[in-house]
Amino acid sequence: MSKKGKEKEETQIKPETEEEKKECDAEEKKAEEKNPLEEELALTKDQLLRLTAEYANFRKRSEKEKQETFSYAKAQTVKELLPAIDNLERAIASENEDYNGLRKGVEMTYQSLVDILGKLGVEIFGETGEIFDPNLHNAVMHVEDENYKDGEIVDVFQKGYKINDKIIRPAMVKSAN
Repeated sequence: MSKKGKEKEETQIKPETEEEKKECDAEEKKAEEKNPLEEELALTKDQLLRLTAEYANFRKRSEKEKQETFSYAKAQTVKELLPAIDNLERAIASENEDYNGLRKGVEMTYQSLVDILGKLGVEIFGETGEIFDPNLHNAVMHVEDENYKDGEIVDVFQKGYKINDKIIRPAMVKSAN
C-alpha cells in the first residue's frame, strides 16, 4: 500500500461497535441525500445567474440598436434636407437683385422641402375650405359668417403635419360657426 493510502486509512475513524456503525451509516445517507439537493440548488442558482446576465445583455443590446436606428434615421433625414439647404444658399449668394428670380428660387426650395417631407411619409393638412376637426386642427379664431358652412375652415395660419396617424403639429386655423 502506498503512503497516501496508509495516511487515508489512518485518518478515517472506524466505528468500533454496531451502534456506532449504524450512526455512521445514517450520517453518510444524510450526506448523500443532501448532496443531490445541494447539486440541484447549485444548478438552479447557476441557471438563474446565467438567465439574469443574458437578460441584462439583451437590454444593453436592444438599447444600442435603438440608438443606432435613431442616429441612422436622423442622418437620412438630414441627407434629404441638404439639397433644399443648398438651393437656399445659392439664392442668398445670388448677386442679382431680381425679385422674380429670387421668388422663383424660394418657391422651388419650398417645393423641394415639401417633396422631401412626402418622401419621409409626412402628410401636410389644413387647407381653407376643409371641415374643422379638433383632432387635426387648433382653432385660434372663430368667425360668425353665413357665407361659410358650419365648421368650415376660413383661414389657415399654420399648416398641420402628420406621419401616418400621428400628429406632429396640428393646423392653426380660423373656423366658421
